[in-house]
Amino acid sequence: MNFNFEQVHNYYERLVFEEVVRRAQVHPNFTNDMLADVSCVALNRLPARYVRHDVDMMFYLTEHERQAIELSLEEALQFAFGFVQSRAAKTPL
Repeated sequence: MNFNFEQVHNYYERLVFEEVVRRAQVHPNFTNDMLADVSCVALNRLPARYVRHDVDMMFYLTEHERQAIELSLEEALQFAFGFVQSRAAKTPL
């Protein structure tokens, strides 16, 4: 029997990656490695929400749940950018 799990993913991954790319313009001093670190830090602060299709999850969320996701995403990203930036400032050149 063959199993195909390629569709299964963490719902937050795409959201975080897209936001990190968008916010990279505001942080031109961040290297690609630093942006990858920001993504990891942010994702580790968010709960794992595994889905097969993003649209399925969005369909079943209430407005309150959508707002909570947006707020937690914003908080995780703000923390992650600050965390990575503070660590980079401590690293000698």
